[in-house]
Amino acid sequence: MARVKRAVNAHKKRRKTLKLAKGYVGARSKKYRIANETVIRALRFAYIGRKLRKRDFRKLWIARINAAARNNGLSYSKFINGLKLSGIEINRKMLAEMAINDEAGFAKLIDIAKEKINA
Repeated sequence: MARVKRAVNAHKKRRKTLKLAKGYVGARSKKYRIANETVIRALRFAYIGRKLRKRDFRKLWIARINAAARNNGLSYSKFINGLKLSGIEINRKMLAEMAINDEAGFAKLIDIAKEKINA
């Protein structure tokens, strides 16, 4: 059986890991074994962070909508319920943007939601 020499591939793999570890402190950016552990952990946290970002933004939008709705005399849950009853389908990101940048338009949505709740 032929002998397999892995030098080129091994160096490529190590160079790739050390490139990802650029900017890390001390041996974490210089020594392959330590850098590899750090890079694996960093990539795992990055993966988790991409999932958490979606939750965090949704929480932020809901907090903004709630604050704006309460300024207009309605709680968040009643406001969303009123929108659903009236058949208005606007996502929370856009509602949060309206709450900040278009207060008149948001107030109209509040009025529509109030009418549907009281009807």
